[in-house]
Formats: sequence, C-alpha cells, structure tokens
Amino acid sequence: MKQKLNERSTGLIVGAFVGLVHLLWAVLVATGYAQGWVDWIFALHFVENPIMVTEFAMDKAVMLVGVTAAVGFAGGYVFAWLWNTLGKKR
Repeated sequence: MKQKLNERSTGLIVGAFVGLVHLLWAVLVATGYAQGWVDWIFALHFVENPIMVTEFAMDKAVMLVGVTAAVGFAGGYVFAWLWNTLGKKR
C-alpha cells in the first residue's frame, strides 16, 4: 500500500521550491550574473545562445516569483490528489 500525500502540504512544498528557484533567478538578473549563467548552460548543451537577459525590473520579479509559486502549488496539489485518487483503485 502506498503512502497517502497531503494535497495542501505537497502543493506548498512544490510551490515554495519553484518560487525559490525563480527568486534565485531574479537575484541573478538583478546582480548581473544571469547572462553568464544562461551562456554557460547553453554551452554545456552544445548550443549557441540566442537569448539575451534584459534589465531587471522589480515588478516583473515579484510577478515571476508569485505566479510560479502559485502554479507550483497548483501542480503539487493536483499531483498529490491524483496520487491519492489513483492509489485507491489498486
């Protein structure tokens, strides 16, 4: 028998993780290190980088972190709900 997941807790954990990753990205953009990071990641994949990081804007950063955290919460919640629902049918 598989363990039941708490939907809200799973959503909060996934949302917090996704939000934190995007907060780190916003910090990289704000400090000027983002372009070097993107260039390095593309080079690791043997791809030329067509992407240019634009200027930091606080309003966009807040929206980025908020929206991704909310989507992460929803995704984690749905994942846990599906896990629990499909697990009952076995």
